[in-house]
Amino acid sequence: MKIKFALVLAAITCSSAPFAQTKWDLPAAYPASNFHTENITQFAKDVDTATGGKLKITVHANASLFKAPEIKRAVQGGQAQIGEILLVNFENENPIFGADGIPFLASSYADSKKLYTAQKPVLDKILGAQGMKILYAVAWPPQGLFVKKELASVADMRGVKWRAYSPATAKMAELIGAQPVTIQAAEVSQAFATGVVDSMMTSGATGYDTKIYESVKYLYDAQAWLPKNAVIVNLKAFNALDATTQAAVTKAAADAEARGWASSAEKNEWYKAELTKKGMKILSPSPKLASDLKQVGTIMLADWEKKAGADGQTLISAYRKK
Repeated sequence: MKIKFALVLAAITCSSAPFAQTKWDLPAAYPASNFHTENITQFAKDVDTATGGKLKITVHANASLFKAPEIKRAVQGGQAQIGEILLVNFENENPIFGADGIPFLASSYADSKKLYTAQKPVLDKILGAQGMKILYAVAWPPQGLFVKKELASVADMRGVKWRAYSPATAKMAELIGAQPVTIQAAEVSQAFATGVVDSMMTSGATGYDTKIYESVKYLYDAQAWLPKNAVIVNLKAFNALDATTQAAVTKAAADAEARGWASSAEKNEWYKAELTKKGMKILSPSPKLASDLKQVGTIMLADWEKKAGADGQTLISAYRKK
């Protein structure tokens, strides 16, 4: 009798046990208050809701789990199942990652989307060979020039200490005669406060997040390019999900992409307004400064096309046909 009771109890316990839950870690390099991170957090919530809690994604903001340059390798190696990367950070690995960091190739949201459409098939091929894929990507607001002094031309930038966050921004510093210093987003505030750098080309979002207005008073709204953050996933981890869960992740990612692009455009104006309130002067580049910067962009595009080879030609041709 005792044996039968034990068997019945075991059967009840098994039938009432919770379903198997999968947990993913998602490292991100930007503060929790950044619009990219807010979008990722909503993506994780959407996945949780759509799967009934079957897949839980924990977002680790502000480079708290891995630093920005480490995230791609962490996802590839399975230390994190999913993560957010800034594509242009990996141009030295493959030039295709840097297509959206070429100054003035795509300097509006519409053109940036066209460039992404042309870039994504080639990125999918590269990442697929590395055991990963892009779930979604979102552009940053257009890049502007933050400096401590007024500028009439690129010549006024010679010798300044320039924050480089990618191979392209380091190359740009070289071409304008500035001194590039590699500084990740989480370290920008301290770098400016301590005089390690005194200028950078970045979005109003990063300028606001890092309280750049405490150290710099001028922003030239150059609208030079719109780099993209991509949320990438380890293919083994993704393929281990059942079909229903995969579909939920894919749907949440598509929603996040649409929401993120809209948020970026909306926040672009908000960031500039807030920087103005904090005492910054937002200026349009003079004709000479604008011409000088575009000349730098022309040189960088030619250099990129040489390095990118056939894949680069395919990408640029597809972009210019659309």
